[in-house]
Amino acid sequence: MNVMTYKGYAARIEYSDEDQLLIGHVAGIRDVIGFHGESVAQLRSAFEEAVDDYLETCIRLGREPQKTYSGKLSLRLEPTLHASVAAKAELENKSINQWVSDVLNQAAHA
Repeated sequence: MNVMTYKGYAARIEYSDEDQLLIGHVAGIRDVIGFHGESVAQLRSAFEEAVDDYLETCIRLGREPQKTYSGKLSLRLEPTLHASVAAKAELENKSINQWVSDVLNQAAHA
């Protein structure tokens, strides 16, 4: 999957063979923000314009724009898994939070 980012918003990019266009959709928020372009340069411009328009519209309507993920993630684990994670983190001289973050980062970028 291809991703574009701007002002803290990320968009997934697809290609429509039927329309012969690059199509983008902002991810991670409930509001729908879509855009398209015939080239990467047009797509980038359309993405930035769509995000800017979204932010301006929110101001005009007096509502907070939806934010992408905060970076906080709460997990419930089986006690034995929690103990294993804690042991692995301690062996690597890391907090559980840092160890889990490193493992997830590796998996997400594999």
